[in-house]
Amino acid sequence: MITLAEAEQQFEAASPSFRLTRSIDELRAREFSRLDSGGNVYLDFTGGSLYAESQVRQHADLLRRQVLGNPHSKSPASACATELLERARARVLRFFNASPSEYQVIFTANATHALKLVGESYPFAAGGAFLLTFDNHNSVNGIREYARAHGARIVYVPVVPPEMRCPDGRIATAFADHSDGGEARLFAYPAQSNFSGVQHPLEWIDRAHAHGWDVLVDAASFAPTNVLDLTRWHPDFVTLSFYKMFGYPTGVGALIARIDALRKLHRPWFAGGTITVASVSADRYVLAPGGAAFEDGTVDYANIPAVEIGLDLLEDVGLGVIHDRVMCLTSWLLDRLSALKHSNGQPLLTIYGPRSIEDRGGTIAMNFHDPAGMVIDHDEIEVRAASQGMSLRTGCFCNPGAGEVALGLSSEELSPCFGRADHHMTYDGFRHCVAPKSSGAVRISLGLVSNFADAHAFLRFASAFLE
Repeated sequence: MITLAEAEQQFEAASPSFRLTRSIDELRAREFSRLDSGGNVYLDFTGGSLYAESQVRQHADLLRRQVLGNPHSKSPASACATELLERARARVLRFFNASPSEYQVIFTANATHALKLVGESYPFAAGGAFLLTFDNHNSVNGIREYARAHGARIVYVPVVPPEMRCPDGRIATAFADHSDGGEARLFAYPAQSNFSGVQHPLEWIDRAHAHGWDVLVDAASFAPTNVLDLTRWHPDFVTLSFYKMFGYPTGVGALIARIDALRKLHRPWFAGGTITVASVSADRYVLAPGGAAFEDGTVDYANIPAVEIGLDLLEDVGLGVIHDRVMCLTSWLLDRLSALKHSNGQPLLTIYGPRSIEDRGGTIAMNFHDPAGMVIDHDEIEVRAASQGMSLRTGCFCNPGAGEVALGLSSEELSPCFGRADHHMTYDGFRHCVAPKSSGAVRISLGLVSNFADAHAFLRFASAFLE
């Protein structure tokens, strides 16, 4: 294999737009020097982004300067915290170009918590429906249990390999076939797959609305490297985790909800922070208006102000610049990885998802094969990568639907596994049950400060498995 310098020279000659992203190299040297000084190759941006040193410094400075108290009061410390929380809410709305007259920001622990808020509160009922794609995070799949408990229909639209996309006709049919009846109907899908990197059409939002569906968009994988303009698109619910966007703070996410959609939700309980008044003697309570009814307990008022700092960082760099860099690197990797073959002509890799960068992000899922075509255990890949300072991810990435389709696991094969294991299924037991098929894959993902050296390091790593 040619040297890193030679490969980078060839890459830049073939990708002239990459030069326009050089500011990210400067940012990496200034704010993320720990990556290169520690010999780290970070390829798990879909799992979680990385934070800049200045984010931590600015947040620490803010905490040193201010006296923050529980915001449910009128004390000076409480008022200070409340002001910072409201600034952060307003900043989130501006970042997503969302009108405060249309949307509200509800702070949550993460995207999963945001999804749970929708699932437990949505007015599912017999005659209603929950429509979702096979390609969804488990935190979206889990909403089906709320729908099931209330007698609503649960309808999955499959994705089709090798592109791992939903056929347009199947989505259109699903919208139309389940539009009858007067009960509430919710459609949920990811703007970008956390398994394959496929970007599903945002145009589905308007089409679903035209058939009377409410729309939940999981933006956790999409938002870190793509613009989501809520003036152009109007989903009813958007869920995300901020650590996936800019690394810090962890433990803070958001549900961005249309005000009209919030009025449809009915919380199954109340808690501290969610009520205007509650009585034990009278056995009654009144929920707080709007988004406040969904922020259980005391929000993380010490860390939420760091969200504003992170969003400022992304805007300073430019989401468009980040996107262009990620796409240049992803395109180069897809071309090079697809070309790797053993001496007998057997491809080294099966890549799950698009081989081009059209309508996809910087996430690449794959499995390694030996010269006989047998899958090399993904655990072995992860162990060898870790020994070389490389962070990647293996498994099904909490997206079983996409994984089952990609790996060719049918319901006829899977159902007996659950039947034998009852509620005591272990992952090792599951892997044994589906053998000799693979139970998972290897995933790499590029993001905020990825560079060519990272991509080249993975190509070298993968090439070492050739025989």
